[in-house]
Order: sequence, then structure tokens, then C-alpha cells
Amino acid sequence: MAEGSVLVEGSSFMDPFKGFLLTYFMPESCYDEFFLNFNLLDVPCLKILLSKGLGIGIILGSVMVKLPQIFKLMGSKSAEGLSFQTILLELLAITGTMAYSIHNKFPFSAWGEALFLMLQTIAIGFLIQRYGGNTSRGLLFIVVYVGLLILVLSPVTPLSVVTYLQASNMPAIIIGRLIQAVSNFRNGHTGQLSAISVFLLFAGSLARIFTSLQETGDTLMALTYVISSTCNGTIALQVLYYWNSSPEHKKKKKKKKSE
Repeated sequence: MAEGSVLVEGSSFMDPFKGFLLTYFMPESCYDEFFLNFNLLDVPCLKILLSKGLGIGIILGSVMVKLPQIFKLMGSKSAEGLSFQTILLELLAITGTMAYSIHNKFPFSAWGEALFLMLQTIAIGFLIQRYGGNTSRGLLFIVVYVGLLILVLSPVTPLSVVTYLQASNMPAIIIGRLIQAVSNFRNGHTGQLSAISVFLLFAGSLARIFTSLQETGDTLMALTYVISSTCNGTIALQVLYYWNSSPEHKKKKKKKKSE
């Protein structure tokens, strides 16, 4: 009787644990391989587990990935060095990925960070306008973007249009990052660009190459993240190169030269 009760208690303990794993990390076949057959080196299941774990980690990280950038803007009350055109192109890429994933019913773990990146990027776009003396334009930007987003995510928009939007991500990412890179080069510093946000974005896009191939098998999605990683890596290298440079440092140099 006691043994039976122990078994029941053990199974009741395992049920929530099993449900959690099956919901977020692995299919039932992999659960059986790991916990019933004790085959902990099953390569296909390890790939699934790694992909799901990375995906959830990226989503959790995306909740705060651009917060350092937002706080830096609010603290300095300046958007020097940040390009609003880059923000618009970045939003185009994020929206394309999110709409394409939703229409194709990809798992949330494969694209969920796009939702949080979108919200934070909108905030940065508004702050750039606000600290540029155009608060009303910043509010208009939010209203117009939200309206377009609702339209793109609605059933009215055909899949062919959403696919084209996703395909346009690559030139949008390249042009957007190129604008930022050129701006950094001309200024001789990265302005109010947050190093933490830049490096987190670079790491996240690298990890997404693997997870998109593993979870969606979609070449277009994977290629988008390859391009994104390359572009984010370029900006990250500039952050390192201009690490000891700042707008104030450049101004002091100009003053000394004029003297």
C-alpha cells in the first residue's frame, strides 16, 4: 500500500514536469528517449532541446535587449549618433519576420523576440523624434506604424505580400545598418548608441541562425539572420573601435585645434 502511494506521488510530481518539458522544450518522443530509455546522447533530440532552449533564452533576453539604449537616450536627453532612418528600416525587418512567422504558424520560440524588439524599437524611434524637437511627429510615427501593423497581421493581407515583406528584410537590414555605420564613421564616435544593446543583438541574431533552421526549416528566415548577424557584427566592431571616443571628446579636440 505504501509502495503504491509512493508511485502515485512520484507520477503526480512528474506530470507537471513532463507537461512543462513537452510544452516548451521537446516532443514526447524525445522525452521518452531521455527519461524512459535514458538515451541522453540522442543527437536529433539534443538539437531540438538546444534549439528550444536558445529560442526561449533569446525571447527572455529580448525583453530587455534594447532597454539600455532607451535608458541611455532618456538619461542624456539626446539622440546624437542615432539614425531615425535606421529605426524605420529595422522596424520593417522586425515586422516582416513577425508577420511571416505568424502567417506560417511557426512556433513562438522561433520568432517571439520580434514582438519585444518591435515595442522597444518603437520607443527608441519616438525618443529620437522627441529629443530632436519633434514630439508630435514621434506620436504620428507610432499611430501610423500601429495602423500598418494591424493591416499586415490581418487576414486581409495575402501570404504572398507577407512573403515579399520578409524577403525585403535583407536589403532593409543592410541599408539600415549601413546608414548607422556611415554615421558612426563620419562622426568618429558611436554617439548615444548602447554597446550592451549592440552586443546582445549581435549574439541573438547569431543564435537565431541555428534555431530558425532547426525549428522552421525555412531558408529565407535563416538567410535573413545570417545577413542580420553580419550587419550587427559590423556595428559591434565599430563600437569596439570607437570605445574611447565620445561626442564630448571630439568637441574638446576641436576646441584645442581652434586654439
